Amino acid sequence: MAFDFNSPDFYDPEAFAKETERIFEICNGCRLCYNLCPSFEVLFERIDELDGEVKKVDEDDTKKVVELCYDCKLCFPKCPYTPPHNYMLDFPRLMLRGKAIEAKTKGVSLQDKLLSRTDFLGGLSTKVAPLVNWTLESKPFRFLMEKTIGIHRDRNLPKYSSGTFASWYKGHESAKRKMRSVGLVESPNVVFFHTCSVNYNDTDTGKAAIQVLEKNGVEVEVPQQKCCGMPYLDGGDINSAKKNAEFNVSMLAAYVKNGYEVVTPGPSCSYLIKQEYPILLNNPDAKLIASHTYDMMEYLAKLNKENKLSREFINPQGEITYHLPCHLKAQNIGYKSRDVLELIPDTKVEVVAKCSGHDGTWSLKKEYFTLSLEVGKPLFDKFTNGGTAASDCPLAQLQIEKGSGKKPRHPIQILRDAYGLEKNPKT
Repeated sequence: MAFDFNSPDFYDPEAFAKETERIFEICNGCRLCYNLCPSFEVLFERIDELDGEVKKVDEDDTKKVVELCYDCKLCFPKCPYTPPHNYMLDFPRLMLRGKAIEAKTKGVSLQDKLLSRTDFLGGLSTKVAPLVNWTLESKPFRFLMEKTIGIHRDRNLPKYSSGTFASWYKGHESAKRKMRSVGLVESPNVVFFHTCSVNYNDTDTGKAAIQVLEKNGVEVEVPQQKCCGMPYLDGGDINSAKKNAEFNVSMLAAYVKNGYEVVTPGPSCSYLIKQEYPILLNNPDAKLIASHTYDMMEYLAKLNKENKLSREFINPQGEITYHLPCHLKAQNIGYKSRDVLELIPDTKVEVVAKCSGHDGTWSLKKEYFTLSLEVGKPLFDKFTNGGTAASDCPLAQLQIEKGSGKKPRHPIQILRDAYGLEKNPKT
C-alpha cells in the first residue's frame, strides 16, 4: 500500500523508489489517466522518451511528477486498480508520500509553513481585516510576497472577514437559547464543521448553512475546531495534519456518539474527514466520525430523501451553472448540490464536472499559477452565460473568478435565497 505511514519503510527513499517504479509500471500499461493532470502528462512523456523503460525514470523525473500533483484525487475513482484490487494502486497517496519524504529529509519549506497556518493567519487577519485586505491588493506588497514566499503576484486571494464565523455563531446561539426556552427549536442533531474558509473569509456561507438547517428543524452545535489539515498535507507535513485530525476527532467524537451527524460546507474538509482521518489516525473514533460525516448539500439531500426537507421556496433562481468540485467527485456521492437546487421551482442547473486547477495551495505558488489557469480553462469557458455561477469549493470559486470574471456562490447561499431568508444576518 502506498500510504501506510506507520510502516518503518514509509519514509525510506529506497522503499519509495521501489513502490514508485511498481506503480509507474502499472500506470504506463494502462494510461487511462493520461489527460487528467500535468503529473501524468509529464510521466508518460518521459517514459516515451526512455523508450518505454520505466526503470530508467530517475529521482529527478519522479520529483517533477510529485511536484505537479495537486491532489485533486480525480485519478483515484477513475483507476481500475485501486484497493481492494490486488495491485493496491493509490497514485495520489504515492505522491503525498513523496512530498512527505521531501519534507522529512529537507524540512517543510517556509512557503508551505506559512500557507498551512490557516488558523494562525486567519485569527490575526480578521482582527484587522480592512488593513489586511487593502495590503493584499497592493502591487508593491504582492511583488514582495512573490519574491519572499513565492505566492504569485497575480493570484487573487480570499478577502478576510471582520470577525470570524465562530464569533458570529456565539451571538446567534444566545438568541437560539431564548427560542429553545419557548420550544421553538428542536433538539440538537447536527455538529457543524465550519472550515477555515467560512470561519475567516466567507462567513456568509456558514450563516446560510445555519439558516437553512434551522429552517428545516435542525439545530446546530458548533464546537471548538481546528483546520482540517489539508494545507499541511499539501506541503507533506503529515505530523501536523495528524495533530489537527486528533484534535478535531476528540471534539467531534462525543457528539457523534450521542447521535449527531457531522456536516461541513467544504468539499476538501468533508473528503479529509471521511477518507483520510481513518488512515491518519487509524482508531475507532476517527472511523466512527468518518461514517457520520456529510458534505452540506449531501446532508440536505438526505433530509429530502426522508421527506424532511422544506419545499417552502418563494424565490426562483433561474439558470445556474454549477461546478462540481473534484473533492466531491472523489467522494462518489453523485450530484447532491444539483439535486437539491433543482427542487427550487423555475430553476435549471447545468453541471460542469471539470477541475478548476486551483487545488489547495498549489496554484498560489509562482511556479504553478500559470499552469493552474491552463488546467482550469475548459471550466472557465463554461461560465460565459448570464446565469448564476455556483461551486461548493471556495478555492474553485476564486479560480473561476480569476479565469472567467464571474464569482460563484456556494449552493447553500442560493438555497437560502430561494427560501427568502435574510442575507448575511448580524445574529
